[in-house]
Amino acid sequence: MRLIKRSLYSNDPEVRFPHNASDLISTSRLAKLRAKFKTQKPISGMEGDIMEVGDLKHNPDDMTTIHVEVHVKSSSTAERSDVKMHVLALLKRHCVVFGVYRWTEFDEDFLTKHVQSVAIVDTERKPIDLKSCCLSIHIFVLNEDGPSTLTLEEDEELSAANHWLLPAAEFHGIWESLVYDSGVKTQLLDYVSTTIYFSDKNVDSNLISWNRVVLLHGPPGTGKTSLCKALAQKLSIRLANRYTYGQFVEINSHSLFSKWFSESGKLVTKMFQKIQQLIDDKEALVFVLIDEVESLTAARNASQAGTEPSDAIRVVNSVLTQLDQIKRHPNVVILTTSNVTEKIDLAFVDRADIKQYIGPPSVEGIFSIYLSCLQELMKCQIIYPRQQLLTMFELETMGFRECNVSELSLVLRNIATKSKGLSGRALRKLPFLAHALFVKTPTVSLERFLEAMDLAVDKQIEERTQLLNCV
Repeated sequence: MRLIKRSLYSNDPEVRFPHNASDLISTSRLAKLRAKFKTQKPISGMEGDIMEVGDLKHNPDDMTTIHVEVHVKSSSTAERSDVKMHVLALLKRHCVVFGVYRWTEFDEDFLTKHVQSVAIVDTERKPIDLKSCCLSIHIFVLNEDGPSTLTLEEDEELSAANHWLLPAAEFHGIWESLVYDSGVKTQLLDYVSTTIYFSDKNVDSNLISWNRVVLLHGPPGTGKTSLCKALAQKLSIRLANRYTYGQFVEINSHSLFSKWFSESGKLVTKMFQKIQQLIDDKEALVFVLIDEVESLTAARNASQAGTEPSDAIRVVNSVLTQLDQIKRHPNVVILTTSNVTEKIDLAFVDRADIKQYIGPPSVEGIFSIYLSCLQELMKCQIIYPRQQLLTMFELETMGFRECNVSELSLVLRNIATKSKGLSGRALRKLPFLAHALFVKTPTVSLERFLEAMDLAVDKQIEERTQLLNCV
C-alpha cells in the first residue's frame, strides 16, 4: 500500500499552488516551474515493495533502506518513469558499492543526455549489496532561480526576509560539504521525519509535545546557517512524495531592529502573515530560519533592564508569539542559530525540541574537508598531475603505516592535526590562501601544495593568536 501525494513537478491541472502567495512567488515563476517538471511518484526498489507514509519506510523484512538521489538536468524532457527505469538498470549493473557513491559519467546515452548525477547518499562506510536493500529513489530538478526578497510595504522596498523555492541550485552540494562527527545531520533528518510521521498519525500534541523548533548553537564559522539550508534542501528532495514543494524563508534578526524599530509590532505581524500564506497550503513544506536568534533575546533582556527602548521588547515578544502560532501547523519547521548561547533566555530555549551544539571539526573532520578541497583543485587542474590521496578510513585500515601509497596522505593528516581548533569556514578558505600566498604559479604539484598549506596553517594560527592577545 502506498500513500501518494501529487507533486509540484506535475502537469496535472489539479496540482495546487499557494494561491495566496503572490507576494512571495510570482505567477509566471510558478508557471515556468510547472512546465519544467514532470510528475514524481514513489519508486520501488529492485526487490520487493516499500510501504510509504511521506518518505518514512515500513519494510516488513527489516531490509536496509538506501536513498538514491537522481539529479535530472534542467534541460531534460524525459519522463520520470523512463529516468527511473534507466537508473534502476544502472544500479543493477553496479549492485555492490562502498558507502556513499556518486555517478557523474554514464555508459549509456540516455543517462548522459538527461541526468546530471546519480548518488547513493547518507550511508555508512562499508560495502553495500544493493540487491539485498530497499531502494528509495528521489528524482529531482534544481530550481535555478535565485532568492527573492519578501517585502512588507507596497510603496517602499522594506526587506523582511529572503526566500527560496526548493530544491534550489544555490543550496546544491552544501549537505555533502558539511563534515560533523556526532551524526548530527542524520539526527536532524530523523527529527523532521518523526514530526511529520506523528502529525500523519494524528498524535495528540497535548499529550506528547513537540514544537517543530531546532536550535543550533556554537562558535561562529562552524556551518550552522549552512546546515539549516542544507537540511531544508535535503528534506525537500527526500519528502517530495509527501509535499508538493519546499519553501525556505530566512529572517535576519538584525534587520528587525535596524529597519522596523518605529512600527515593530505591526511589521512583525505583517511578515508572519506572509509566511502564513505559504503554510496555509498543506502541500508545502515550509522552513523558517531565524539566524543569530540571540540578538532577539539579548535585546529583550536589555530592554527589561532599562538599557534599550521598550519597542525592542515588543519586537521580541511579537516574534515569539508568531512562532508559537505557526508551529502548530504540521508542515512548518522553525530553524534557529546562535553564536552566543549564554545570551539566549530560557523562555526561548524551552521552545526548542533539539538544542544541538555545533563546534569546530575534529582532526578526522578537518582531514575530510581538506581532502575534498584537494580533490576539487585536482579536478580543476590547479594541482597537477592528479595523485591519489587515501581517506582517513583507509589510513586507519593500514595502521597509519608510511609507504609510497600513503606518504602524501599522512602529510595531509599532519596538517589536519595542526589545524585543530580552526573553524570550518577558515578551513575552507585555507587552500585558497595557500595558493595565493605561498604558491604564486598557475599550477602546482600536490607535494608543493601541501607544503604551502602547512605554511598557511601556521599563518592562520599566528594571526589568531595575535588577535586574541589584542583583546
